[in-house]
Amino acid sequence: MRSKEGGELVLVTGAGGYIGAVLVPQLLDAGYAVRAVDRFFFGVDVLPRHPALEVRREDTRRMPAALMAGVRHVIDLAALSNDPSGETFHEATWAINHQARLRTARLAREAGAVRYILPSSCSVYGAQPTDIVADEDTTPNPLTTYARANLAAERDILPLADTDFTVVAIRQATVYGVSPRMRFDLAINGMTLGAWETGKLPLMRDGSQWRPMVHVADTCAAMRFLLAAAADRIAGQVFNVGSARNNYRIAALGEIVADLVPRPVEIDWYGDPDARSYRVGFDRIEALGWRAERGAEDGVREIVAALEAGELRRSSTTITLDRYRELIEWHRVIKDVELYGGILDIR
Repeated sequence: MRSKEGGELVLVTGAGGYIGAVLVPQLLDAGYAVRAVDRFFFGVDVLPRHPALEVRREDTRRMPAALMAGVRHVIDLAALSNDPSGETFHEATWAINHQARLRTARLAREAGAVRYILPSSCSVYGAQPTDIVADEDTTPNPLTTYARANLAAERDILPLADTDFTVVAIRQATVYGVSPRMRFDLAINGMTLGAWETGKLPLMRDGSQWRPMVHVADTCAAMRFLLAAAADRIAGQVFNVGSARNNYRIAALGEIVADLVPRPVEIDWYGDPDARSYRVGFDRIEALGWRAERGAEDGVREIVAALEAGELRRSSTTITLDRYRELIEWHRVIKDVELYGGILDIR
């Protein structure tokens, strides 16, 4: 179905998040109409004003079926993101990242949507033997609540696919790059910020661990690609999203950051050796014709440029777990002092 603006209507949950704030403008530029659904913990101003954009503040755990009216495609980004948030808010992570996304997929199918994309994570591979390059048939080994909830969502949602409802899951490599809803709690982003601010680069030991990476603009481009791909080539499948050249050892990433930050940088090793190490293969999506265009150097350069220009800075809104904790504390304080519907002005 087409919206009143003429483009096919895509419902994007988590539209105000790090990836959503890049994806929504890409979809609008491609001629889609977008219904953006989010709690907007990080503000609604991360999205542009546009006649084909409808913004709805809603929680996917309670999202009414009416929001699916006229929707042709769903990209279900809404999730509590990253491992620290998953461990801190364990029950909420399962409720949002698994059960709410399953509910959203069912609502979409019942409403007559034709395509549903589940953005999952390469973190489901966890730790793998050093000689393994994980592809979509590799047995997952999730090590964290975040990874386990993503894998559970995949396993429950992919079977919903039928001849009229195309379901596809993407396992995104660790994302990096500039977004209107910036995150500095992601590997390349945080490394760049730390080196730029202090001349110190904190890296988790021992640096030999592998990580797959993908630029935020590239993973959004992959979602747009899958919206338009022939259903019989993608239905019911999982696709890793990233590129072989974006498989990095952490120590090598550190060297890239140190070389591109415009000040002397000293690497500061910390913690116990990180057991999460995995390389990932991306042949399946590349066989369809999609390729990642950017490397870590591109992300570091654009982050440094934005920092130098004063367009980015460290704050609670750029560290996801800090923001969640801040909002919870504000909520507690307001509940403690509110009376008769207000603080100074009352009803």
